[in-house]
Amino acid sequence: MTTGKSIANPAAAELAGRLGGQVLRPGEDAFALELDGFNLITEHDPDVIAVVDGAADVREAVAYAAARRLPISVQATGQGPSTAATGGLLISTRRLRGVVIDPVARIARVEGGTQWSEVISAAAAHGLAPLSGSSPLTGVIGYTLGGGLGLMARKYGYAADRVTAVDIVTADGRSHRATADRDTDLFWAVRGGKGNFGVVTALEFELMPVPRLYGGGLFFAGEAAAEVLHAWRTWTASVPEELTSSLALLRYPDDEPIPDLLRGRMTVHVRVAYIGSAQDGESLLAPLRASGPLIADTLAEIPYTGSGEIYTYPTEPIPYHQRSMMLRELDEATADRLLQLAGPGADCIDPVVELWQLGGAVGRPPEVPNAVDHRDAAFALATVSLPDGRPPLVVDGMAPWGTGRRFLNFLAGPDTADLAEAGYEPATYARLAGIKAQVDPDNLFRFNHNIAPRRPTA
Repeated sequence: MTTGKSIANPAAAELAGRLGGQVLRPGEDAFALELDGFNLITEHDPDVIAVVDGAADVREAVAYAAARRLPISVQATGQGPSTAATGGLLISTRRLRGVVIDPVARIARVEGGTQWSEVISAAAAHGLAPLSGSSPLTGVIGYTLGGGLGLMARKYGYAADRVTAVDIVTADGRSHRATADRDTDLFWAVRGGKGNFGVVTALEFELMPVPRLYGGGLFFAGEAAAEVLHAWRTWTASVPEELTSSLALLRYPDDEPIPDLLRGRMTVHVRVAYIGSAQDGESLLAPLRASGPLIADTLAEIPYTGSGEIYTYPTEPIPYHQRSMMLRELDEATADRLLQLAGPGADCIDPVVELWQLGGAVGRPPEVPNAVDHRDAAFALATVSLPDGRPPLVVDGMAPWGTGRRFLNFLAGPDTADLAEAGYEPATYARLAGIKAQVDPDNLFRFNHNIAPRRPTA
């Protein structure tokens, strides 16, 4: 691995002459503003920022860094940073915005800095929907490259499973259009390998014929956590693949931006997205509604453009750690252990402890293989922690029930920087490391959940 050297001002001026976008240096007012991301858990400190406005800018910036063996970081929305970008070149892709919908082929093409809200709106005009996740503010690229566990995952799989083409600039400054028939190793690796293989300037993926959902949430008082969790655990064993849900144990502070019903108390929030009629949805949810005293019920038929209302995530930047693990099952003992760690009366301060039901399409290999592993997991566990210095007690305490794997989309913060290998089976990781050695042998793209280049052994 190379350390890279600081970029002197004359060199930065040379880079500026090669870009259509801006080049920003420390000390300039715009420099600090461009570094801002949604998750404030890290403070990036690059030598220079390239604010790109097209794929040609990306090629120029990467080639410039590669010639000087400078490390490269990439940021659009800054939702899931794992390590601070210290030194080198940061490429800001947030101005690479654009969505083109082919309604006949049901394909979307999005530029590298696009957020899901833009895709949802554009697709809805044609009665279609993307495999977006819980927040419409999330960037499409980072979410999808990490796998993308979304609202319709059990029916249609991970977002990465539906990608049809990737436009990417690799560490040599060259553009590639990777598909199932072209640059096939790179196409396999990018879909699940996160940002280890270059800068994605555009992505193409399938859209689903889903204009509406039966979706929303059931809110219960924290005192009913045991009854609701066990009811949800039993209920998930019989629901159809058209229904994707999660259950969150919430401990939000008594702060003004927090909705009244969640503020300063523990609540249990069952989040639901069902691809079906409201009548069938009502029948499916009846057992859960009866599992405890409800404090709020937001379930209703909604347009997919309203899917961002299913969750109650913050919409303003905050600092947070995120940890995850995959669970083999959610039997009675597993649920009881989680209640010991995060239920009422537990010594838990994490604002969010969430279980996602997997199975269905995410449990099956996609038509075109990719690097997304953990297909055998039954549930995913994710926690959100504030930067108070306490260790991640909940995830570590659940280790005996885990598969040994983690979901990289649910990992954020400096304490997760070295956990990339835990996201894959050994053979998958070895193949990823081998492809990394081919396309980024100096590991220029290392400010991430890093897959270090490794030559295959004979």
